[in-house]
Amino acid sequence: MFTREELEELEMQHLAPYAVKSRESRGRVYAESEHPYRTAFQRDRDRIIHTTAFRRLEYKTQVFVNYEGDYYRTRLTHSIETAQIGRTMARALGLNEDLTEAIALAHDLGHTPFGHSGEVALNELMREHGGFNHNDQSLRIVEKLEQRYPDFPGLNLTWEVREGIVKHTTEYDVSEAVEYEPHKRATLEGQFINAADEIAYTTHDLDDGLRSELIQVNDLRDVQLWNEALHALDIVEHDFTEMARRRVIRYLINLEVTDVIHTTNNKLIEMGIQTPEDIRCAPQNLAGFSPHMLGRNRELKGFLLARLYCHHRVMRMQVKAQRLIRQLFEAYLSEPRQLPLEVQARFANEQPERVICDYTAGMTDRFVIQEYRKLFDPTTRG
Repeated sequence: MFTREELEELEMQHLAPYAVKSRESRGRVYAESEHPYRTAFQRDRDRIIHTTAFRRLEYKTQVFVNYEGDYYRTRLTHSIETAQIGRTMARALGLNEDLTEAIALAHDLGHTPFGHSGEVALNELMREHGGFNHNDQSLRIVEKLEQRYPDFPGLNLTWEVREGIVKHTTEYDVSEAVEYEPHKRATLEGQFINAADEIAYTTHDLDDGLRSELIQVNDLRDVQLWNEALHALDIVEHDFTEMARRRVIRYLINLEVTDVIHTTNNKLIEMGIQTPEDIRCAPQNLAGFSPHMLGRNRELKGFLLARLYCHHRVMRMQVKAQRLIRQLFEAYLSEPRQLPLEVQARFANEQPERVICDYTAGMTDRFVIQEYRKLFDPTTRG
């Protein structure tokens, strides 16, 4: 049986010098006794998995709303896929897998119902009240909104996990990280989640787009990554089967993950990185694609934007979703007594708009639809 101290010693002996070690964590906001056989980052990961916010991700849209089919990705499966890819990359370069996994599993906790369309609606509604950003909301959930312990608000996660959540960035998502050394880079564990997130959503959105038939195989003829995969796997367009789709998606994931691992390793060597602080003080993020792969992946993302995310069926649902969220928000604000009592109680200490924003952002897709019917359909019981 390994004690926590022995697990920490294994990290010190076997992880790379630039990896973040559990023993060297900056700790938690509220003092707690250490666990006898789990490291601090293992404990953080477990706390995240047991939250209501994590469970709600099962019914939050990735691209397709939950009721459109049982096999499309949700925010929950996306988070799991991101964690799996992140752990693979972390292990290859001797990083702390537990820290990587914890950040990955928490990175989308703050996402709204109906994906990015819900975020757009809430950000507009909150424009005069601090705005809305799902990375900031993820941090707000783990620091305040999840009430699972009698002695402190939130989950009381370690500084490193909280920093990784708020410094999660993509080409579309940027947070200020005001209280988490915004002038410094995230840990390499955190940076890998940026890459893992992008790899996960581009490949599984492509997979779901093909499964739904909103994307046809011949639509992809001008996408270089797609053609490379067909050529490498000896797959012909006119005989594209369900098994062929699975092989292509697996090939693309492996290709992109391998590129990130080798590109990041080369940068670590070139820059002589030796410690986590070297990574934090680097002039740019170290984890990412090679220039060649970055260009090809951007081409694939551009294709997905034009042919999937802006497909008329997807856009219709996005417009409907924004309308639902706006009307719910405005109905609650005009008459707050329609809210549950525990939500109303928060008005004593917080601005009503933020309380309503928190409540709405935490909803699942199907709860939004049910709540809309209760508020606006006189034949539906409240």
